[in-house]
Amino acid sequence: MPQWLKRQLMKAFQTKNRKQILLLNDCWFLYNDKQGGRN
Repeated sequence: MPQWLKRQLMKAFQTKNRKQILLLNDCWFLYNDKQGGRN
């Protein structure tokens, strides 16, 4: 998982921003699919 995504997820969890958590989760799965599921 890229560092920028980890930082944004941590911030979203700390502020309990449900919308941002769901968006970042979708971003992670899209990114992971494009990378061939390596991570």
